[in-house]
Amino acid sequence: MGTIKTKGIVIAEHNMGDYDKMITLLTPGLGKISCAAKGARRPKSSLLAGTQYLCFGEYVLYKGSNTYNINSCSTIEVFYNVRIDLDKLNYVAEITRLIQDTTTENQNSYNILQLLLNTIYVISETDKNLDLVMSIFKLRLISILGFKPHIEKCTNCGEKENINYFSLRDNGLKCEACGKQDKSAVEINEGTLNAIKYAILAPAKKLYSFKVSEESIRELKIISKLYLNDKLDKEYKIWHMYQFDICHILLYNTKQWLSWKIDKIRDLSFMYKKLVFRNNKRNWFGNKKWDL
Repeated sequence: MGTIKTKGIVIAEHNMGDYDKMITLLTPGLGKISCAAKGARRPKSSLLAGTQYLCFGEYVLYKGSNTYNINSCSTIEVFYNVRIDLDKLNYVAEITRLIQDTTTENQNSYNILQLLLNTIYVISETDKNLDLVMSIFKLRLISILGFKPHIEKCTNCGEKENINYFSLRDNGLKCEACGKQDKSAVEINEGTLNAIKYAILAPAKKLYSFKVSEESIRELKIISKLYLNDKLDKEYKIWHMYQFDICHILLYNTKQWLSWKIDKIRDLSFMYKKLVFRNNKRNWFGNKKWDL
């Protein structure tokens, strides 16, 4: 089979062997695919940068028996500001997990990829409220997946006025009279109502170009979380889930600094031992071996 050239973003990475890596790539035409990157963990590998978590780039692939293999790649965007901010990284980690759970191979993922890139860009380059961004992302993603809520009128009686409830049971908005009779309905204000409509209907490039009050942000957070968890039949959390991966990424981004520090520590350790032995004093390191 010949080579395939495609753009994509790395939504997961795992070490394989001594120098290889297995990454999960979200592409517009091939959907979510697993790719083997041989030698990507070598310091001078041409695949080193393009196979990092959250790297968006252009990839040349060929398909093996069970997986794709990366011939070459070039980076387009690495979202550096996300990598150095723990709060932003937590939110993006949940976003990529949602993407992994809702996409498959050989799926047209253009709209989902566009949504993902726009969302990560907003988180990386702006100071927009992260809960608001996450809520908008969830509502838009669930709509793309086919669970678009009914937002034109009351889902029960068809009333178009006095809409101030969101029903989880009936998948959409309800008027005041119908909403009070629905135990699964959440009361919302006008700002939240307009935000829900905008998040579902707005053009992709203008999806995050609005502001709402703190009260509306709280209501959006509750509704988007409950609605998405209900449709995907799974509960998603932000905190405490990706601590290991996040630390790994942050340490990876400071690799050169750590290498420099280790060299300095090694030099200081050697000088200190010479000084201790010269003065015939007790070695403060004791019997502990430091693998520097």
